[in-house]
Amino acid sequence: MNDSNLITPERFDAVLFDLDGVLTATAKIHAACWKEMFDRFLHQYATGHSLSFQPFDLRTDYNLYVDGKALDDGVRSFLESRHIELPEGSPTAPPDWETVHGLGNQKDTLVNQVISSDGVEAFPGSTAFATHVRQLGLKTAVVTPSANCELVLRSAGITHLFDLRVDREVAAQEQLAGKPAPDMFLAAADKLNVLPARAVVIEDAISGVQSGRAGNFGLVVGVDRRGHGDLLKANGADIVVKDVGDLLSPAARNSSPYS
Repeated sequence: MNDSNLITPERFDAVLFDLDGVLTATAKIHAACWKEMFDRFLHQYATGHSLSFQPFDLRTDYNLYVDGKALDDGVRSFLESRHIELPEGSPTAPPDWETVHGLGNQKDTLVNQVISSDGVEAFPGSTAFATHVRQLGLKTAVVTPSANCELVLRSAGITHLFDLRVDREVAAQEQLAGKPAPDMFLAAADKLNVLPARAVVIEDAISGVQSGRAGNFGLVVGVDRRGHGDLLKANGADIVVKDVGDLLSPAARNSSPYS
């Protein structure tokens, strides 16, 4: 994309970034941990109910039911797709309990183990673009349902690039509905003191672009890292790019230390 006038201070005041899959290469970690957790549960459930084991599918199940959603919403959504009902349980349930919260906590435990052992990689194009828009004077925020946002930003070394984060902790404190509801993005815009129409949302999840569209944001950018650009477009993305760095003009891209 070579339109250097797409995201400028004349048109926008802020850029709101999703975390996993947009800023950092953690979407693949989350996807793998969702699969590991659900496959373990589904195998036990199938054995206990004399059913055939049908594993969690990384392409269809991940994209349709859990990607971009709040942790417990993702658990509920996938279980509903398999017609499985579980008790809610306690938010502090041990990660091996067969409750909605317990399964979610099991998945989070797996994610934190991987991040602690392997670290986190930030996408160079995303880092370059965030640096660029801040140099233009635009405000920036991270909006994510993840509970480990601060850990991920710190591990990737990009905490300094954002004025604000609205994550699961903030959503719980302020009782914000998760994506695809627009509440978290709207809260970020409000905290930055910018109008939604003057803010850009950058998302790689279907639920995320739905959230940006529902909030009537000025521009919703879909990031297609998994070959589902058509779905991102159909669900609310104004434009779709392969990498956030594609939003930079050639001149800005060539001058970036991250390119």
